[in-house]
Amino acid sequence: MATEAMKPHGAFSWNELVTNDVPGAKAFYSELLGWTLSDMETNCGYTLAKAGETEVAGIMATPSEAQGMPPAWGAYVTVDDVDAMPARVEALGGKTILPPRDIPDVGRFMVMQDPQGAVLMLITYFNNK
Repeated sequence: MATEAMKPHGAFSWNELVTNDVPGAKAFYSELLGWTLSDMETNCGYTLAKAGETEVAGIMATPSEAQGMPPAWGAYVTVDDVDAMPARVEALGGKTILPPRDIPDVGRFMVMQDPQGAVLMLITYFNNK
């Protein structure tokens, strides 16, 4: 659920680890950072990480379409209209890696690459109003 701090256009709002060793990552980060982890019942097997009472990140297995990708942390930035962003990204010299798609009960997101090659996820939360 998007908090007020996550809602403004341009705000970094979520961090997510995609890894081929979810149990190892969960053990490492919970011990290293003191995160409390809770597994969600989803079709992709998602784990929420909390620092104290605040949800700060997610951990998930590498999806089938990204097999071979090394484990990596990704950041999400909130935008007002993710569906308008691919044209804007490309007009500014960036590239759409994954066009907008739904995350059920969360929002719509896309993956983009800036002209220098850095990858970033953009998201519009469903409850952002």
